[in-house]
Amino acid sequence: MMNSCPTIFVILMFLVILSSGGVHVLSVRTLSTDPCNPKAQQDPQNLISDQLTVLINGYSESRIPLLQSIVSTYAASSLVSYILVLWGNPSTPSQTLSQLARNLTDSSFGFSGISVIRQASDSLNNRFLPRPEIKTRAVLVCDDDVEVDPKSFEFAFKMWRTNPDRLVGFFVRSHDIDLSRKEWIYTVHPDKYSIMLTKFMLFKSKYLFQYSCAGGPVMASMRKIVDRMQNCEDILMNFVAADEVNAGPILVGAERVRDWGDARNDHDDGDARRGLIGEVAQVGLSSRKTKHRKRRGECIGEFHRVLGRMSLRFSYGKVVNSVGEQGLCQKGGKLVFCDQS
Repeated sequence: MMNSCPTIFVILMFLVILSSGGVHVLSVRTLSTDPCNPKAQQDPQNLISDQLTVLINGYSESRIPLLQSIVSTYAASSLVSYILVLWGNPSTPSQTLSQLARNLTDSSFGFSGISVIRQASDSLNNRFLPRPEIKTRAVLVCDDDVEVDPKSFEFAFKMWRTNPDRLVGFFVRSHDIDLSRKEWIYTVHPDKYSIMLTKFMLFKSKYLFQYSCAGGPVMASMRKIVDRMQNCEDILMNFVAADEVNAGPILVGAERVRDWGDARNDHDDGDARRGLIGEVAQVGLSSRKTKHRKRRGECIGEFHRVLGRMSLRFSYGKVVNSVGEQGLCQKGGKLVFCDQS
């Protein structure tokens, strides 16, 4: 017992929780349980079905003002049960995150379900860890530079509730095979898609456990590929979901979705955020096109090799919220082509 006292003292010193008005900055060392411990998982029967948990990935300090705006939008929605800001930049000072927590308090309309968590490392796999704060059937994983209007957000969640085993969102890509080189590639098709991006990705919280904890050595090897490539965690989640349901993701139409990480925003003179656009676009990882698609094509090939099968499945069309808009519509619980008149 005497020998354990120094250890206990060190742990207590690290378990620092800075709180202000219900918003908490949690050191990663406050995680007292193994996220993959089956006993620590929520009982599926007790999960909330009419709300979701938002997991926002944060990294760049220059995007904090935009992050605060995005958090405020989600905090104002009655569909949101809890918001976790997962901070992945290990070099960000604690004072900066403490100030972020205070700012979130001031701009979140009295919403108290927000935590800012410093990740244990900059591994992209960390954004898919099961967490005790998640008490909903659905989670929304999104980036800190994507703004979605409330109506589109509500419609996307409605579509997920009717298709709870699928990935649902606004940003898609495709896999394909280069026959001349006999290798998988990452691309964009005008008429089909197989990969939902984590710019905005809705899915059932069960997939967090399947991604991070299940699958034995095979999934462990694929998570190592993500760490080695420093990329492709979204592609791997698509493998997980498609392998479960044998179907591709669902693309949802939106009235207004703004990706501030897209360098093309540099030329949008009509937006009130114009002074911020250039800086936001510059730090967006997906704006660095050099070797980006090649690396992601290599990820697809590596996942296929390790898993021993190609799980990704194509989907077609886009679900929209109006029968007057081209795409697919929800009718009688089924997805059908909208009337074009």
